[in-house]
Amino acid sequence: MTRGIQDKETYYYRRLMTDAVRVIDTAHAIDAIDSERIVILGGSQGGGLALAVAGLVPDIAAVFARVPFLSDFPRAIAITDNLPYVEISRYLATHRHEIETVAHTLSYFDCVNFAKRSTSPAWFSVGLMDATSPPSTVFAAYNAYRGPKTMSIWSHNGHEAGAGDDDLITLDVLSQLFS
Repeated sequence: MTRGIQDKETYYYRRLMTDAVRVIDTAHAIDAIDSERIVILGGSQGGGLALAVAGLVPDIAAVFARVPFLSDFPRAIAITDNLPYVEISRYLATHRHEIETVAHTLSYFDCVNFAKRSTSPAWFSVGLMDATSPPSTVFAAYNAYRGPKTMSIWSHNGHEAGAGDDDLITLDVLSQLFS
């Protein structure tokens, strides 16, 4: 969470998000893959990466962002003392004069900002008892999302959200989209 956090050019998630986009670019370049049927699915960090890719790559057939981590950094850092967000707070506790610099860097990787650019159909899930990806941060990404969207809310679940039920929803949606 803090590797290279002093600058957007060196921040760890820059490379990770770039790699995720390159996976989709590679899929588009393979003749055996139907470019109109590319779907992105991820949970937690993968859910955040799904939102980042959806905001950076046009024409994704569907996005499944389960408990998307990396959303609404300012709020997440303020309300949870769970890993991995607490790593940023611990860093700032000893680098007190870098708060603005860190906030500036994180703004480039906040999935709320990618959600504002995303127009593909999306299915989100959230566990209302999730201390890892706090529900309000997931809702921030969901509310910012520009494309058609659906949210599965699991009132008594944590970071696993709907687990197998989320899988069933995904399979149902995919069967409807591609039948």
